[in-house]
Amino acid sequence: MAHPAQHEQHVGHAHHSGHGHHGGGVTWAAAAQATLHCLTGCAIGEILGMVLGTAFGLHSGATVVLSVLLAFVFGYALTMRGVLKAGLDVRTAVKVALAADTVSIIVMEIIDNSVMVTVPGAMDSGLGDVLFWIALAGSLALAFVLTVPVNKWMIGRGRGHAVVHAYHQH
Repeated sequence: MAHPAQHEQHVGHAHHSGHGHHGGGVTWAAAAQATLHCLTGCAIGEILGMVLGTAFGLHSGATVVLSVLLAFVFGYALTMRGVLKAGLDVRTAVKVALAADTVSIIVMEIIDNSVMVTVPGAMDSGLGDVLFWIALAGSLALAFVLTVPVNKWMIGRGRGHAVVHAYHQH
């Protein structure tokens, strides 16, 4: 969590005024931005996992497990990249990434994998099949929309993306 002295350094950074730990209410824009950050890592892992699982002919369950694991790896890696760049040591960066992204990634993964598994034929379609790509894109879009309120609530309580915010470089 940022210390009051760190907040003084943010003078002139109006785009950060929507974070709840700045004293005001959290904006939907701030929550959407945090969710988009999370979605980037999740999407990289999810798409890579679905592509690899489909290309190698893995069972649907194995493909989902691979996708979820890769979503966590890439989600945490993107956060760690930013906080390591800001000067944190690896151990602290891991703690920040876990605190910032775990709930958001879990929510996204539940939603997008539920969609992929429930859309008839999506998990059995090949990489060249439009159904695969439409279902995957739709699952990620729905995960984004349904995770924004979760992140808004968390940021408003100084959790989730609010933890990372203290280490952003401006």
